[in-house]
Amino acid sequence: MESVVSEFEGTLLKDPDPFSYFMLLAFEASGLIRFALLLLFWPVIQLLEMLGFDDVGLKLMVFFATVGLRVSEIESVSRAVLPKFYMDDVDMEAWKVFSSYDRRVVVTKTPKVMVERFVKEHLRADEVIGSKLVVNRFGFATGFVKGDANSISRRVAKLFVDDEPNLGLGRTTSNFQFFSLCKEKMHPPFSTNHNLHDHPLLRPLPVIFHDGRLVKRPTPSTSLLILLWLPLGILLATIRIIVGLILPMRAIPYMSHLFGGKIIVKGKPPPPVSRNSSGVLFVCNHRTLMDPVILSNVLMRKIPAVTYSISRFSEILSPIPTIRLTRKREVDAEKIKHELTKGDLVVCPEGTTCREPFLLRFSALFAQLTDRIVPVAMNYRVGLFHATTARGWKALDPIFFFMNPRPIYEVTFLNQLPLEATCSSGKSPEDVANYVQRILADTLGFECTNFTRKDKYRVLAGNDGTVSSTSFADRVKKVVRTL
Repeated sequence: MESVVSEFEGTLLKDPDPFSYFMLLAFEASGLIRFALLLLFWPVIQLLEMLGFDDVGLKLMVFFATVGLRVSEIESVSRAVLPKFYMDDVDMEAWKVFSSYDRRVVVTKTPKVMVERFVKEHLRADEVIGSKLVVNRFGFATGFVKGDANSISRRVAKLFVDDEPNLGLGRTTSNFQFFSLCKEKMHPPFSTNHNLHDHPLLRPLPVIFHDGRLVKRPTPSTSLLILLWLPLGILLATIRIIVGLILPMRAIPYMSHLFGGKIIVKGKPPPPVSRNSSGVLFVCNHRTLMDPVILSNVLMRKIPAVTYSISRFSEILSPIPTIRLTRKREVDAEKIKHELTKGDLVVCPEGTTCREPFLLRFSALFAQLTDRIVPVAMNYRVGLFHATTARGWKALDPIFFFMNPRPIYEVTFLNQLPLEATCSSGKSPEDVANYVQRILADTLGFECTNFTRKDKYRVLAGNDGTVSSTSFADRVKKVVRTL
């Protein structure tokens, strides 16, 4: 069995500096004060590293980012937030070399708890070796760690007592000493032109679900920009929300340009239905809480939206009517049928939002209630803050959306489903739902999955309450598919 030992920072990840990941931990696990405090000490950390005291600078980062935090909260951020940013920074050339070996070991200078889930689940590593956070008996991090570069290298040696690693990947400036154990050494930049031992090339498992409010990895410059923008962003969000509540629906698309927003419309919206006919059911993929509101703005009339689980505060702020479902199929079916007799309606069959270019499984309930189905593909772009959360306070979702300097929404209307594609032609509700999911995914360039709302919350919040013997990595392998 051929083995490889790779450094994480600066090798599997392009960036050798873990500072931005500690900033993410500080922001998501604690808040703005710790975030600003860690940024304040960044010049000191840089100075220590320039003077050759890298280990001291790293310990300062760990201390300010973790002291006083519950370990469970650190684990939650490591599970739900960090993997997305790690994946964006993966060096794919290094990954190809790393994945071509049978036994894969990763060495990290950051606390093991921060990287272990990502490295094992997404990079398919067998072992992760790093320092360990010191935790008091109440479950809070003390800010200190056990293990330095030398002790970590000794632990690598213990893993390979009987056989030396075939390859060591790492920087020439690395403090780790495990390279002396390896038969062969490689340093960045990497090339995959060498012999990969006829091993099938794998790909990192995609990050389908992730949480956290920050869109960009908070490097020092980006972090400073976020802190400077926040006061203005809060003011701008307040103005945008007030304008949306007091102005008539027809005026909002024109006013959005004045305040920096933009809505791009593709396709031809259907005309309003006559009073004597039932309403159209607009079926949208679910990107943010704003999807039905944006659709109403485009149509210039208030279209009621079916909701699954939004906060009362969001319902109060909503400029359109909302119909709260109970998740009891018979009761919800009657509610939707009743609303369709009064006019048009919006539904998001995924039941929850998904940020990445994937569509979750569509509930088939909508398909059996009407034949007047118009699929609508929704997408959005924001620069600083995500407008969805699984772990945080959902009531702030619309506020974070409007805090972005230039939020952009894309709305694409597809043709109404022909009768032969609906349940009227004898198709099952599941077939109709899968068909709508597929055409929306094709329009957006997204990928269909069989994941559900429960899968999302199990991964991000760990509060579903369902015990599964199958790991998330195994679930991704089995479930991600193109319909």
